[in-house]
Amino acid sequence: KGRHIITTAVEHKAVLETAKWLETQGFEVTFLPVDSRGVVLLEELERAIRPDTILVSVMAANNETGVLQPIKEVVEIAHRHGVPVHTDAVQALGKVPVNVKEWGVDMLSASAHKFHGPRGVGFLYVRKGIKLTPLLHGGGHERKLRSGTENVAGIVGMAKALELAVEYLPEYSCRVAALRDRLEEGILARIPHVLVNGAGAPRVPNTLNVSVKFVEGEAMLALLDHYGICASSGSACTSGTLDPSHVLLAMGLDHATAHGSLRFSLSRYNTEEDVEAVLEVLPKVVEKLRKLSPFGKE
Repeated sequence: KGRHIITTAVEHKAVLETAKWLETQGFEVTFLPVDSRGVVLLEELERAIRPDTILVSVMAANNETGVLQPIKEVVEIAHRHGVPVHTDAVQALGKVPVNVKEWGVDMLSASAHKFHGPRGVGFLYVRKGIKLTPLLHGGGHERKLRSGTENVAGIVGMAKALELAVEYLPEYSCRVAALRDRLEEGILARIPHVLVNGAGAPRVPNTLNVSVKFVEGEAMLALLDHYGICASSGSACTSGTLDPSHVLLAMGLDHATAHGSLRFSLSRYNTEEDVEAVLEVLPKVVEKLRKLSPFGKE
């Protein structure tokens, strides 16, 4: 029916790299820009849709900044032109309310380990009426979409984990958001020249991404690890590369500032003591590194 796909410049590599591969197979892909907060520009989506557009894929929540995208509005625009919508909800499920009927999405993907389920298992929601080509052929497992012996234990574990995540969601939203806000406020108060990436946009309650100017993220991570503090610089899935975050670059950050990014991810298992430990250690780490840097600031 067509060979044009629309996604965004800030998607997870799971979507971005797939889209780039599809370009080598004869498809055309439009990568929508985002504003300085990391929110997709809906007017650009409207302009990008063509008669041969077959799919729009926009993530529900960004894996680096936690920024929530206006999925309901994305669906309204796409459906007005008869185009189905997929959303990568991996970072949203279990952290914010997710309702496929309210959003109107045609497909939604999720991963169990993001809501404390077992690793290596996830699910794809497919609206009735959407026809997909099988990923794997064989015995017809998974409604003939993914043949192969099913990981029953993983599937059951995922279902139970999601049930618990939904049950704890009201408490999670309030308590974890308060911890994240305390961490954010403390960092801004104690360390000069820090940017909060995604500030001003709706975000999931557990994610804080900051850019600390005049130092590199990898150096901060090494010292934080020495104190038993786990964080990441950019996406955990791209930790093997020293390239700056494509998400932060798409939001307009320069390479040097993007290189100084840190992502803190909290959960309902974190405590106020954990936050205070970071606020005690991080300023010392930054001060030490800035003194060593030729671009350092007091």
